Amino acid sequence: MNQPTTLVIFCKRPMHGQGKQRIAATLGKDAAYQVACALLNCALEDARSWPGPVVLSPGSESDRQWAEDLLLIECQVVPQCEGNMGKKLNYVDRILRQQGASPLLFIGTDAPEHTPRDYDEFDQLLQHNDIVLSPAEDGGVTAMGGSCPWPALDNLPWSTPQLGDELAAACKAPGFQVAFSSVGYDVDTEADLHRLLDSLAYDSRPARQQLLQLLRVLLKEK
Repeated sequence: MNQPTTLVIFCKRPMHGQGKQRIAATLGKDAAYQVACALLNCALEDARSWPGPVVLSPGSESDRQWAEDLLLIECQVVPQCEGNMGKKLNYVDRILRQQGASPLLFIGTDAPEHTPRDYDEFDQLLQHNDIVLSPAEDGGVTAMGGSCPWPALDNLPWSTPQLGDELAAACKAPGFQVAFSSVGYDVDTEADLHRLLDSLAYDSRPARQQLLQLLRVLLKEK
C-alpha cells in the first residue's frame, strides 16, 4: 500500500513592509501585508483539508512558535535553514525523509488558485512518478513533489523565468521520471490580483472568499 503524501507548506511570517514588494509598489505596504495574510490563510485552508500528514516550514527557527500556533490540527513544524530556496528545499526534504515521510508535496503560499482537483492531480501523479512539477506561467513552479529525494537544487536560478526548465532538467539528469501537472500561476503583482477576481469568483472555500472580498476592496471592484 502506498504511503499517504505529506503536504509541506513553505511559509513566511507576514510582516508589514516586508514581502510582496511588487504589490506594495503599486498598492502600498498595507495592501501588500493584507494580501500576504490572506494568501497564507488560503494555504492553511488547504492544509486543514489535506487527507495526509501536514508539515509547516517557516522561514526561520525564530518563527517556529508562530508556525506551531497557525493550525488547529496536528502537524509537524520544520523550520527552513539559511540559504537560497534550493538549499532550503534540500534541507527540509532530507529531514522529513530521514523520518520516513514519502512522497512529499511542497507548496508555497502564493497559489490560491490551487483547487481540490489540482491537489488530487498532484497526488495521483506522485503515485506513479518520481517527480511532479506544477508549471507556473512565469516560468517557475507552483508546486513540486517527489517520491524520492531531490537532487542538489542550490545552484538553480530561483525566482527567474528559467527556473522551471532547469529544475526539470536537474531532476531528469539522475534518471528520475518527471511528470507535469496543469499550468498555474503565482501571485506576485497587482495584475495577478486582478486575475484572482475572476478565478476565485465561484470558489466557495471560506479563505478564498475572504481573499476575494479583500481584493474587491483593494482593487475597488464591486
